[in-house]
Amino acid sequence: MLLAGPLAADVQKSGKMVHVGILGIGPAPSPQELEKSVSTNPFWLAMRQLGWVDGQNMVVERRFGESVDQLRRGAADLVRLKVDVLFVSGEALAQILQQETKTIPIVVGRADSDLVTAGLVESLAKPGGNITGSQLLNEELLPKRLELLKALVPHLSKVALLREDLTTSVLPQTPEGYDQRVATAARNFGIEVHTFVVRAGDLPGAFLGMKKNHDQGVVVASPAFMFVHRKGGDRSSGHASDSRDV
Repeated sequence: MLLAGPLAADVQKSGKMVHVGILGIGPAPSPQELEKSVSTNPFWLAMRQLGWVDGQNMVVERRFGESVDQLRRGAADLVRLKVDVLFVSGEALAQILQQETKTIPIVVGRADSDLVTAGLVESLAKPGGNITGSQLLNEELLPKRLELLKALVPHLSKVALLREDLTTSVLPQTPEGYDQRVATAARNFGIEVHTFVVRAGDLPGAFLGMKKNHDQGVVVASPAFMFVHRKGGDRSSGHASDSRDV
């Protein structure tokens, strides 16, 4: 982690404030939602244990957006502020930030696709450039997810694939590879797949489409986006554990 405990102590002694920039998907949270997130989110609880506290030895700047244009403006704004480090939840947001800066470190909380294939790092062992972070194996897990669905629904024949359009717009090679893996796995299990690519507000229509297609299950990609809109855009539930606005 870039912001380690000893560094926090050194910063406190020097009196310098570290500036952290966060770019997140979705509408900006209310002050009440943000306060709840900071007080309960494991990320911020861990940062506090390491000695990092917003307003004491660091300043956190947050920008949000629900479209590529909004996110690009937010990214440009964060770079103009000359923050010390940038944090994002996934690879598409990292790409948007990297188009604005090649020098400020960018930390990816959990990339759901191959960062090397996306062209964001040279290799996982030696990323090079200004991007680092963690990567999940979502693509490799696709066959297993379909296998689990098949086990749960023995006569499974139709499945929906649900993902958002941000990654499609910013990193077109990523969903193409994802779709190929889905198609291959689906053929092996004798399953027909219907893909739904959604934006904010599209989820109710997507599920109506699944019902019309008689889909018996759904594989969900783009977890950060889907978590934000997990109740079809209803924000009354809050998002205390949402990685997008850490």
